[in-house]
Amino acid sequence: MKYDFTSVIDRRGKDAIAIDGVGVMKGFAPEGPKEGFDVIPMWIADMNFPTVPTVQEAVIERAKHPAFGYFSASDEYYNSIIEWQKNRNGVTGLTKEHIGYENGVLGGVISTVTSFAAPGDAILLHSPTYIGFTNSVENNGYKIIHSPLKKDEKGVYRMDYEDMDAKIKEHNIHVAIFCNPHNPLGRVWEREELEKAMEVYRKNDCIVISDEIWSDLILEGNKHIPLQSINEDAKNRVAAFYAPSKTFNLAGLVGSYHIIYNKHLRDRVRAKSSKPHYNEMNIFSMHALIGAYKPEGYEWLEELRQVLTENVTYGYKYIKEHFEGVDVSMPQATYMLFLDCTEWCEAHGKTIQELENMCWEVGVALQDGVMFKHPCALRINLALPLSRVKEAFERLDKYVFNA
Repeated sequence: MKYDFTSVIDRRGKDAIAIDGVGVMKGFAPEGPKEGFDVIPMWIADMNFPTVPTVQEAVIERAKHPAFGYFSASDEYYNSIIEWQKNRNGVTGLTKEHIGYENGVLGGVISTVTSFAAPGDAILLHSPTYIGFTNSVENNGYKIIHSPLKKDEKGVYRMDYEDMDAKIKEHNIHVAIFCNPHNPLGRVWEREELEKAMEVYRKNDCIVISDEIWSDLILEGNKHIPLQSINEDAKNRVAAFYAPSKTFNLAGLVGSYHIIYNKHLRDRVRAKSSKPHYNEMNIFSMHALIGAYKPEGYEWLEELRQVLTENVTYGYKYIKEHFEGVDVSMPQATYMLFLDCTEWCEAHGKTIQELENMCWEVGVALQDGVMFKHPCALRINLALPLSRVKEAFERLDKYVFNA
């Protein structure tokens, strides 16, 4: 490969929550490992790979100029997004007018929610549910109604359209949050699934907020379909949110963008996000996106997708072959595995919190899946060099699941 996805980079002292937050973020992560074990960071959803070099080059080049005053987003910024969406997702007809900056996808989600629902209103989400949705929606005074995803006979998680329709009607819901691809389960929705979901939303006059931040990280053999591309109604009903942050590991620079075609919807979201006067782009964020979306970024991403596919496949197979009582589905996107540990915990007389602590004690820093509205699960990040992934699973095998 041209780019480095094998070197273990030292993130200690570099402000990384994944490393420097261990033992510090009370209530979110257990204590650090016991003596003799280093931390393998597999909890926070960022990557332990160096980003594409053109990101650093773009930021450093801009930093050479000594003035950092007020600025406007450049045409190069908007054109980079337009070309990226065209080349990656087959999007046509996208213009500068349809694109808006957001200080993170969750900020855009809340701007949209608060534009079309009042505090106390119910919002529909699928479960398991991304913890960021839960925290931000509930913190703003809204009630979450979950429509659980269900496994089919092949073990694939599917939407329950009847349940979605019934809950929308029962709770008088007019705003829904959709995760495409799904986090934490890694589903890449098929066109027919998206069509059926959008028909439920259309019949119930729901505005749909589509979080597509994981859409670049599709594992090999799968294809992302933007929700807005399903039909004309979807194009006008959906506010979609994207970011280079997940793709290129740029979350610390802050910055995402929305694509909203419908002028009424777009005007309301922009008006809402402008009111606190916080939603302003950072100049380095702009140049980081431009650097990421250069030709080298396309090349780097294709290599990354190969690496993630290998890592996720390794982790999935290892669990299936070695961890009896742990249920896991093979993701089609993201770099996360979601482990249903119900049977294992029952067989070993352990709570999920006790199991999580056992993992952290030996340095395998993974995440509590209960936060994602599952009663007994763990979420594990595999965006590390494969050597570290293998080491982590060997520790889990020897000291935790088969101790």
